[in-house]
Amino acid sequence: MCTVPMSSVSKNSYIYADNAATTQLSVVAYASMTSFLVDEYGNPSQPYAFSRPVKRALREARESIASCINADPGEIVFTSGGTESDNWAIKGFALRDDMMREIVTSEIEHHAVLDSCKAMSAIGHRVAVLPVSRTGVIALDALREMSLGDGSLVSCMYANNEIGTIQPIGELCDIAHSKGAIFHTDAVQAVGHVEIDVKAMGVDMLSASAHKFNGPKGIGFLYIKDGTPLAPYANGGAQEMGRRAGTENVASIVAMAVALKENCDAIEANAVRLGRLERLLLDDLAALGVPYRRNGENQLPGLMSLSFAGASGEMLLHRLDLMKIAVSTGSACDGANTRVSHVLKAIGLPEAEAKETVRISLGKHNGEGDVHAIATALGKILLRD
Repeated sequence: MCTVPMSSVSKNSYIYADNAATTQLSVVAYASMTSFLVDEYGNPSQPYAFSRPVKRALREARESIASCINADPGEIVFTSGGTESDNWAIKGFALRDDMMREIVTSEIEHHAVLDSCKAMSAIGHRVAVLPVSRTGVIALDALREMSLGDGSLVSCMYANNEIGTIQPIGELCDIAHSKGAIFHTDAVQAVGHVEIDVKAMGVDMLSASAHKFNGPKGIGFLYIKDGTPLAPYANGGAQEMGRRAGTENVASIVAMAVALKENCDAIEANAVRLGRLERLLLDDLAALGVPYRRNGENQLPGLMSLSFAGASGEMLLHRLDLMKIAVSTGSACDGANTRVSHVLKAIGLPEAEAKETVRISLGKHNGEGDVHAIATALGKILLRD
């Protein structure tokens, strides 16, 4: 019998409101894994009968994931998660031959992209960084004004993981293509939460990670449009169409496909529900007289970056944790130093305000009781009742 909890609230009544960091594993996805861990454990690359169900499950998972983003199955390559997918998209494109290439990204990307770009810059590839507006929208005009050409790569995230701003990916992609560049989007935070159509957007590569949409950790995929030049991630076998050697993590792949399909089938309903929960929380804060500033615009459903004047985000995180509520902050404590988020810096938030920022990210397991409790707790802390 499945023992995975059905609610985000554990037996200790902990309210989890950090779904942008990771999500609770879907019960249905969990149940789909077990037979491939214990019974159907064959290597899908083997030709004998014992491996055929595993090989079929791998094929069906690839087809299911492809259908969720309107891709062709052969364009889906399984990875260990979003970080690997981002690294591969950038490094595999830049290192496919001995030419020095130009890579364009934005200043609010995840470090998986930014650090990959830095690594390529260190060996001679040219890297340009696009600025963003005060609400976190990537500057289209800055990309239009750049002189790019064949052999260039533009990598811009679909939606920001800290402030939730959704980017005009179709327009960014069109501009990149008009200059002869390839376009990659880190859609780790968006896949499974907003509708994704790779053909309509025109993107050449797209990164995704299962644990962001109620799948297991340690598994993800990279969409690679047919014909996109990319060096293999790993050599040593013919797995993943010869692009990534190594025996596939079939159980996690199957669970990822189940979780993605489950979320995609309910995208509209989840968005409506999360929008209502957002409004309830913000209305509660207003009713309590708690002043706040919300960062970003056109955000992902349920993701709120809130700055509270005069209150340390680190303090809020720890006080809320003591009240059994999990959120994240706009800065990270590193020993004696506090490192302010590069995203909040990029949108022009003064350091003091950045340090007063928390991220509350609701998920499909959160309910009205959770948001009322979060608002009440913030009121008690901030109003010092």
